[in-house]
Amino acid sequence: MHFSIFTGVLLSIASHVTAIGQKQIISFESTDGCLTLANGGSSPTVILDGADWEGVIRAGRDLAADFGRVTGQNGTVMLMNGTGVAATNMSSVIIVGTIGNSSLIDGMAKSGKISTGKTEGQWEAFQSQVVSNPMPGINRALVIAGADKRGSIYGIYDVSEQIGVSPWYYYADVPAKQHSSIYALDTPKHQTSPSVKYRGFFINDEQPALTNWVNENFEMGEYGPGFNHKMYAPIFELLLRLRANYIWPAEWNSMLAVDDPRTPPEADMYGIVMGTSHTEPLMRWTKEQSLFLNGTWAWATNEKNVTEFMREGAERSSPYENMYTMGMRGLGDTASPTLDADSLEDIIGVQQDILRDTFDTQDISDIPQMWCLYKEVGGYFEQGMDVPEDITLLWADDNWGNNQRLPLANETDRAAGAGVYYHFDYVGDPRDYKWINTINIAKTYEQMHLSYERQARTIWVVNVGDLKPLEVPISHFFDLAYDEPSMSSPDSTMKWLRAWAAREFGENVADATASVMNTYGMLAARRKYELLDPFVYSNTNYNESGRVLGEWQSLVNSAQAIYNQLDTATQAAFFELVLHPCMAGNIVHQIYLNAGMQNTYAYEWRQSANTLAQQVLDSFNADAALTKRYHSLLNGKWNHILDQTHLGYNWWQQPMRNVAPALEWVQASEVSLGGPLGVTAEGSNGSAPGDSIYNAGLGNWVQTMPPIDPYGPSSRYLDVYMRGPGSTDFMISADQPWVTASPSSGTLGANGSLDMRVLFSVDWSSAPAGQTTVNINITNSAEDYGSVSMPTAVLPVNKTSVPDSFSGFVESDATISMEAEHTTSNTSADGVSYGIIPGYGRTLSGVTLFPVTASSQSAPNGPKLTYDFYAFTHAPDANATVMMGTSLNTNPDRPGRYAIALDDEEPKEVQPVPDFTLGALPEMWYTGVANAVFTNTTRMNIKPGKHSLNLWALEPGVVFQKIVVDLGGVRESYLGPPESMMV
Repeated sequence: MHFSIFTGVLLSIASHVTAIGQKQIISFESTDGCLTLANGGSSPTVILDGADWEGVIRAGRDLAADFGRVTGQNGTVMLMNGTGVAATNMSSVIIVGTIGNSSLIDGMAKSGKISTGKTEGQWEAFQSQVVSNPMPGINRALVIAGADKRGSIYGIYDVSEQIGVSPWYYYADVPAKQHSSIYALDTPKHQTSPSVKYRGFFINDEQPALTNWVNENFEMGEYGPGFNHKMYAPIFELLLRLRANYIWPAEWNSMLAVDDPRTPPEADMYGIVMGTSHTEPLMRWTKEQSLFLNGTWAWATNEKNVTEFMREGAERSSPYENMYTMGMRGLGDTASPTLDADSLEDIIGVQQDILRDTFDTQDISDIPQMWCLYKEVGGYFEQGMDVPEDITLLWADDNWGNNQRLPLANETDRAAGAGVYYHFDYVGDPRDYKWINTINIAKTYEQMHLSYERQARTIWVVNVGDLKPLEVPISHFFDLAYDEPSMSSPDSTMKWLRAWAAREFGENVADATASVMNTYGMLAARRKYELLDPFVYSNTNYNESGRVLGEWQSLVNSAQAIYNQLDTATQAAFFELVLHPCMAGNIVHQIYLNAGMQNTYAYEWRQSANTLAQQVLDSFNADAALTKRYHSLLNGKWNHILDQTHLGYNWWQQPMRNVAPALEWVQASEVSLGGPLGVTAEGSNGSAPGDSIYNAGLGNWVQTMPPIDPYGPSSRYLDVYMRGPGSTDFMISADQPWVTASPSSGTLGANGSLDMRVLFSVDWSSAPAGQTTVNINITNSAEDYGSVSMPTAVLPVNKTSVPDSFSGFVESDATISMEAEHTTSNTSADGVSYGIIPGYGRTLSGVTLFPVTASSQSAPNGPKLTYDFYAFTHAPDANATVMMGTSLNTNPDRPGRYAIALDDEEPKEVQPVPDFTLGALPEMWYTGVANAVFTNTTRMNIKPGKHSLNLWALEPGVVFQKIVVDLGGVRESYLGPPESMMV
């Protein structure tokens, strides 16, 4: 059983501990039995065996420097051979070493000073404790013993993080937390092996941003960009500080071992396992396939040369620690028309022979190998391809964070296990997303928890594009990979965000920052920035566009308020990690959503269309200015890192230049033929007089608002506005005294506003029961309307009431909208129950089955979610639409399914995602992932009165977000109607 020292720690981190999820071994206050490491300007001596791994010694020097970052005084590094020291009575000492590689550690173990039995021989494990008289001349010391090279390194960086140095001190400019005194607690710590064996990222799609930054800061190589060992060194260090160990380096225009032959040994020295992407077998980079291969990259026609090409890669990389990519794809990340399951079996056989020859052994089971089942490659496996047991099967997501396949029961005992290739960045259908962070880490948790529990535990590697704008999801991903059981609860993401915020910015802003980032994750992931357009969100229904803009502006206000509290040293990091993405997301939404509203205004002949057009252009310029602010930060340290275009997409590939959306102008000096005053009702984009329903009997134009009732919005509205130059006074009144207009009069134009929204509310205590049509009279001071009559508006009023005994959702406007979390009852069965994932999805949360390894469930006997609602409308053809996460059928024998039923009716089973073959996703996938939701609709006969809608998840992995029952009133929108009132 996996023992996690993290369990329970994530939530209860003490205010003076800055490490995420780590057992506390450092304090800034003196306690009984503690060891002083730094006090009054002094810092410790870090002692290592000079014969230990070079990477351990290098990390030890980092630790000494980290004390300087915190206290202002660097520690001292002492390299020794043997077990004694020349100096005596050294009071502040940290001894670090690798079991079996450090005579210092082995000597203490032999003499009984420490016991290494639980650590020795374990993958990347370490232990730490305060030891009395560990060596001659030393009274007490903090001793860190690693089971292997990386175990020692993680033990070192554990101290660094706990004293106040963030892993992102360089790549996100997080300043060290200043302390004058640092103490090691007299608390032994034993850190077991990580949950996932190989944990890394893929620097991919690095044009133009990362490449431009690299070329400005590092020397260009013979073959292209300056991705040299100096550039990679801080990345290797970052990985280790994040407790990761694996990398797929930049590959689109780079060849790591060719661009700078010093990089592979540098990685090996640091302790980083080198690998290559799914399209680069045996440590040869894609660009090499074009430059150095004799002949074409085609097995069917050039087998001999391709074999020798791969052999050279294995031989070149053999001195270092690598994970060898097996198999083959077409040239440059494409499918090969000549490859099939049989030929790939032959290729892998040849590749394994190459490894046997290269390492002069018949047993290559200890040589890490993986085959990435990406796109069409997964289809070869499904055809029955036989893959040797010593090759890890690396399952790929759909490029949008949805696992396509995970190990089945008969695959979990493979010797080399399985893993997951995941995406935070992508180039391809339905559209690129590679500008800034659009990852909702609640979804990352859901998918990776599923992966872990389904035994995909050998490799987790994530595509991070340019790396820089994805700091938060990267940190979260690696913390999950390091100790998944400690983060296995469905509410772990919010706890993690708080711990992350405390580490980076301090306890006093941790709660507020966590809330901001939780909200940002939901808002940004609703629809990737690159997929936005002016009409994604409705301009007319549910005030959707306005609500979304309000959410973004509120988010920016909250982030700015936190930023203003921070000291200058911390503000740069907060800007990079929190404030910039919030501001950038807000501006992009302002550009697109206001452009959509501007087009609508022009259609309605509003004079303010021109004003709004200028606001869109101002936002377009603000986007460029914000990028310039980022690039100017810290004397231009990150210049170019946001060069990626992100505005003006019209197909899957990026535009070559940011382009503003189309705008329309009205002729400002002319008056509309329909007169200077226009009226538009909520839910309409028609302008009256002149573009609405003309009532011949009344002799005027009619605008009809959506109905109002006691259980819906508290008001409905009319927009009144100028449709020409000058000014006009208006007056609005209802023909019923219990309907109030606010404001009931005003002046438009001249020094007044060009637009005004008039809200209509109802005094329900005076309104008659049932349905009433209220006429709204509109007059204005403009003298000449020609032959056009003034418009009239209509407000349908529907006074309804539910029995006092009823509890649940209430119909309004022939609609019932329910967040999945807000159940009337939530029942479990046989140890299977529903958990709520806060922040998941597009509006509130996700609800899914736990444990995720549960067997298939049944309806009506399985765990059930019930939603009571009250209907006033008889709707024999009502539609109940279930909105879900975009999870795929990770077990083809058990595709995701749910069941739904009204009251006591027979449950109807639904399979939202059709069966599909790996590499050939179903047609509905494209729209679903673009919209960040899968939907399915069931027809129901709903009569007036109380009802219960029952919902059953029949398989783990189905994540409910929202249920909308359309009784005939649901109008078009992106997010669906706002949640109905509950009584």
